[in-house]
Amino acid sequence: MQKNFDTSDYDVAVVGGGLVGMAIAFGLAKRGRKVIVCDGEDNSLRAARGNFGLVWVQGKGTKCTNYARWSLHSADTWQGFSDDLEARTGVSVGFERPGGFNIALQPDELAAKAATMQGLFEAEPRLKYEVLDRKALAERLPAIGPDVAGAIYSPNDGHVNPLYTLRALFAAYEQAGGEYAPNANVSAITPSGGAFRLTVGDSTLNAGRVVLAAGLGNRTLAPMVGLSAPVKPLRGQILVTERVQPFLAYPTIYVRQTVEGSVMVGDSAEDVGFDDNVTPDVLGDIARRAIAPFPILKNVRLVRAWGALRVMTPDGLPIYEESTAHPGAFLATCHSGVTLAAAHCETIAPWILGADRPTLLDSFYAKRFAV
Repeated sequence: MQKNFDTSDYDVAVVGGGLVGMAIAFGLAKRGRKVIVCDGEDNSLRAARGNFGLVWVQGKGTKCTNYARWSLHSADTWQGFSDDLEARTGVSVGFERPGGFNIALQPDELAAKAATMQGLFEAEPRLKYEVLDRKALAERLPAIGPDVAGAIYSPNDGHVNPLYTLRALFAAYEQAGGEYAPNANVSAITPSGGAFRLTVGDSTLNAGRVVLAAGLGNRTLAPMVGLSAPVKPLRGQILVTERVQPFLAYPTIYVRQTVEGSVMVGDSAEDVGFDDNVTPDVLGDIARRAIAPFPILKNVRLVRAWGALRVMTPDGLPIYEESTAHPGAFLATCHSGVTLAAAHCETIAPWILGADRPTLLDSFYAKRFAV
């Protein structure tokens, strides 16, 4: 059933109720603004459904150091963000930051990863890392298999339960007075007298500011307010195992063990349009990629598999932009909704409310694609 909207105005309307939209909406609501989130149906294409749960910095920003700095800023903010969510809702999102490993099976692969990290470290010394050979790696990950060359370790990385994070964001947002409208597809946004009128089904609502955080839907919505969102889907598939005895105390880029004991294995990167199905060949590759470094997984049973569509720009970097044609309309799109959730809540939300645009975002205008 479609919601009958309050006739009074909202300070901000956020379009999209995934990890990006809810982190921003919570940041706005807890700062005392009257906020509504317009979300789609349950069967909408949602990147949050396929999130691996990494709070990851390592290796990001090879072509844009500010992306590495932005990811690190959010990772450094995550503990306070997690503590705030738990204090408000009683929901522990399981955030841990023990550091993370990027495992290499071959010596040349390890050398290439090390060269990448050295380049990033030279550009930004806070992007710390260690290169571990197999012997040193086995001291930290005793379950590591024999056919591994080594790994890169970075203390900047961590992981979290993405579903608990989304649950906590909803609870904290509503506790802060935010209003949530499910099954509320926005079909039109009309700038009107310095504010915005949103058409939602047969109803309309008015808001002083609007934030587009609708993932792949931003491509259609952005031009309505003079913005551009050249995003496309990229499918990722993930496997989940039964619960097993703890063997992996650190996240790795492809395998991580949850606090409940299950093991998440991923991921893939497939340009297949809007097809979010799973495929046996890709799942087989994912399983083999997990068993190679961790032979202990060979006889572990699988319990779930899914595919989901990431939201990707042509260069893989985010877009954060306020419309110059219609000030007060903002676009926020990225494919790292978990890693960047803390920054979205604590840095992007204040910018939307009038704070200075963070200089770290200077690389993330859509105009970079207009060449």
